[in-house]
Amino acid sequence: MQFVAAPARLSTVSDAFEADFAARLHWSADQDAAIEERVAAILADVQQRGDAAVLDYTRRFDGLQADGVAALELTQAELKAAYDGLPDAQRQALSAAAARVRSYHEAQKKACGESWSYRDEDGTLLGQKVTPLDRVGIYVPGGKAAYPSSVLMNAIPAHVAGVPEIIMVVPTPRGEKNPLVLAAACVAGVTRAFTIGGAQAVAALAHGTATIPKVDKITGPGNAYVASAKKRVFGQVGIDMIAGPSEILVLADGSTPPDWVAMDLFSQAEHDELAQSILLCPDAAYIDAVQREIDRLLPQMPRAEIIARSLTGRGALIHTRSMEEACEISNRIAPEHLEVSSRDPHKWEPLLRHAGAIFLGAYTSESLGDYCAGPNHVLPTSGTARFSSPLGVYDFQKRSSLIEVSEQGAQALGRIASVLAHGEGLQGHARAAEMRLK
Repeated sequence: MQFVAAPARLSTVSDAFEADFAARLHWSADQDAAIEERVAAILADVQQRGDAAVLDYTRRFDGLQADGVAALELTQAELKAAYDGLPDAQRQALSAAAARVRSYHEAQKKACGESWSYRDEDGTLLGQKVTPLDRVGIYVPGGKAAYPSSVLMNAIPAHVAGVPEIIMVVPTPRGEKNPLVLAAACVAGVTRAFTIGGAQAVAALAHGTATIPKVDKITGPGNAYVASAKKRVFGQVGIDMIAGPSEILVLADGSTPPDWVAMDLFSQAEHDELAQSILLCPDAAYIDAVQREIDRLLPQMPRAEIIARSLTGRGALIHTRSMEEACEISNRIAPEHLEVSSRDPHKWEPLLRHAGAIFLGAYTSESLGDYCAGPNHVLPTSGTARFSSPLGVYDFQKRSSLIEVSEQGAQALGRIASVLAHGEGLQGHARAAEMRLK
């Protein structure tokens, strides 16, 4: 079957550009009402019945029979056996990727994740104490859609942050366990792992059951049911984000081989038909060349149908007046993945304010960031890069303020607090400060 990928062709000089651009970007994060209703019922059932409900849903949705939830827990020996049993090339690639991810997040911890304090002139100590969360849960897609890279990106920063317990949940439909996922859990330092998934897994992590411990935060990607469940349990536990469809934006000056850019657009379009791939370029002839490569390469792709639907439904090739204008439009989009495919990417990087991750230069394909470059691939989507950041060590830590006021300091601060507290009508606050005055 022949598939045709026809991304929208837009030009910033067109009078219709703003309307066409807005229509192409629009994506509603609202979940189907039926999904929301079903998820609410699952969460309530797991909260009430615990393990029994988890078992029922695991049988129903994953076709996995077990006498108890304890039988669904993967042992550390099983994880290690999966790692040892990998082909040499896979084992070496997994270990190398894990080492780079760990190295990056250790540097991140040193930069922003340390405690600090100082004393001012009167001896008062002020500071910040950084401590890890006690227990986190990571959700990993399972079955045929298995992502060992998601294990590394969620578990390693938690491990580097010092989280003592990392609980992994991964669905294994009909008992299908992916060795790479289990091996990644071994490499990344997962403490316990359960072969459950869906909204019931999120509910179990959020509320706890007789077998599955309650966690403080849940991270990791999942389907619409998982996203809806994470949204509903937020407040009882922390979550990383509510992720939308994957996105890539390529800023190109025409110097990169067009087939490279076409394949980079494919790399996100192949996720699902709602994924978005956009090219911004001031060279109209180059945009034509990229379209020709899209047409040439598409038949070679195993997921050609999905790519074609994604590019036709949500993709765009946008002709801009200049690279400066392309950077301005990129900031409006605030993409998840932003490639600067240019001879001099560092010329344009200072103009780019909003993006989940910025990939500089023609050789820096987004796919390297997904697997092994080192920075985290869990990134804000749907324009939330305007105010959100990639998953990192800081997501698995919390900060407590340190305050130790000296007797001398209490004399000055007490008078300030007294005046302000009386002004707010809070006499108890004022008197507490005043009692320490000489």
